[in-house]
Amino acid sequence: MAVTSRSIFAVFSGARHYSSQRWLVRQTKDPFTKQAKQLKLKSRAAFKLLEIDEDHKIFKKGDTVVDLGYAPGSWSQVAIDRVSPGGRVVGLDIIPAPPPKGVSTLQGNFLDPKVQQNLREFLSDPDRGRLRVPQADKAYIDFEREETEGEDHASKKKCVQLVLSDMCEPWESFANPFIRSLTEPYRRLMNTSGIRLRDHAGSMDLCNAALLFCLDVLKTGGHFVCKFYQGSEDKELEQNLKKVFKHVHKQKPESSRKDSKEAYFIAMHKLPGVSRATLEPPASV
Repeated sequence: MAVTSRSIFAVFSGARHYSSQRWLVRQTKDPFTKQAKQLKLKSRAAFKLLEIDEDHKIFKKGDTVVDLGYAPGSWSQVAIDRVSPGGRVVGLDIIPAPPPKGVSTLQGNFLDPKVQQNLREFLSDPDRGRLRVPQADKAYIDFEREETEGEDHASKKKCVQLVLSDMCEPWESFANPFIRSLTEPYRRLMNTSGIRLRDHAGSMDLCNAALLFCLDVLKTGGHFVCKFYQGSEDKELEQNLKKVFKHVHKQKPESSRKDSKEAYFIAMHKLPGVSRATLEPPASV
């Protein structure tokens, strides 16, 4: 039988149709997807963060939270609810997505140094992106402002209590090929490439970049949560986290799919005096 471009396209289309049917069945049966719709959450991922907060109490009223890889916005929804009144949530993602109410967002590639600088500049003003609150509740804002008075310029840059990273490399989705939304492009992207080594390596790059960002903006005592895909470099990342934070936990939330390799590090209470130099390997003699 001669192999033609038409026959190849037919086989490929059939495979995509089968994958699409599988994806639709899984979404229809998934209890977390159903509950997310009932609660008007942006996605089922909200339950992962809710479980992490239930176990580790990472949020406080009035906190400044950075949500890296925020699209479609379910983590930001949870965060703004937990830190209000008086708190603020600033999200960043490489793809555009409508921000949840009360959340400020920026679009750009987090691995771009210019994008990180823009984010740092946004965060440096403690009032920027913060919802106006009644006079009686202004103590949250005043507390943060007073806390930084008398500190040097470098210390004032550390104005964040919690950094969340749910980042992953966006890949064109074959499991859901019929969605071509311009207003919600994240719905036509998938979180993994299907190649485990590639997904693991990519997640390590993003986690390490987010950890360095924490050293720049996170206050002493602050927390860091990052998603990663499990593999051979987990231990090295965990060891680096332990150099920066007092406690480090590894968790796979109940709402994570059983066949997924994703997991989360929850790093608690940033240590005083740590910097980027803390993560540099010792000089050879």
